[in-house]
Amino acid sequence: MSSRWKLIIEYDGLPFNGWQSQKDNSGVQDFLKTAIKNFSNEAVKIYAAGRTDSGVHALGQVIHFDLERQTSGNEIREALNNHLKPNPIAVISAEEVSNDFHARFSALKRHYRYDIINRRPPLTLDKGRYWRVGKSLDIKLMIEASKYIEGNHDFTTFRSTHCQSKSPIKTIDSIQIEQSGLEINIFISAKSFLHNQVRSIAGSLKLVGEGKWESLKIKEILEKKDRTLCGPVAPSEGLFLTRVDY
Repeated sequence: MSSRWKLIIEYDGLPFNGWQSQKDNSGVQDFLKTAIKNFSNEAVKIYAAGRTDSGVHALGQVIHFDLERQTSGNEIREALNNHLKPNPIAVISAEEVSNDFHARFSALKRHYRYDIINRRPPLTLDKGRYWRVGKSLDIKLMIEASKYIEGNHDFTTFRSTHCQSKSPIKTIDSIQIEQSGLEINIFISAKSFLHNQVRSIAGSLKLVGEGKWESLKIKEILEKKDRTLCGPVAPSEGLFLTRVDY
């Protein structure tokens, strides 16, 4: 009889072609499948809380899979981390869960963080971890504009044209923007998100911070439900899936 396992995964998104399995086996999912096969000699189906895009990082991605082998969470964590070397993917924890648990459908809330570094010089040690914005950003204006995004809305304006969601209507539970020195962090939480929604929001808020847009423009473009009115989509390397609640 098989057991269901829930894992919390951390990964650097830069070397991978997103979470999803790819024909050339370049997705994070492909490397995990291989590691599980090498450990257990079983070909498993892996389900994730969110399909992160190419270049997007995860601190708290959640996955589940079923395994026939009798094992323990500690053995799974240690074995998979060994088989995943030298790829920048780490299993933070592994625990057995009930068979009705589903990494995607059981999730109550997903939390993302978008990181901006507000400086003109290029990044060296932190390259690939931030969106570097050279022009000074006014965080107060960005916070003011972000309040128009909270709540239940039709997010067509902030939705990728390739989004496969059946409806553009989503509820943003909270969006907070904090600044520490040159670092600006956008924290955004919702039960689920549209494709490119967080990066689209971050790109538009950046225009407000630069003074190119008035804060009220965020409300106006949201209400017009027109993707062409969205600001530039922020680059993937600033985005982190930080946590999933169940």
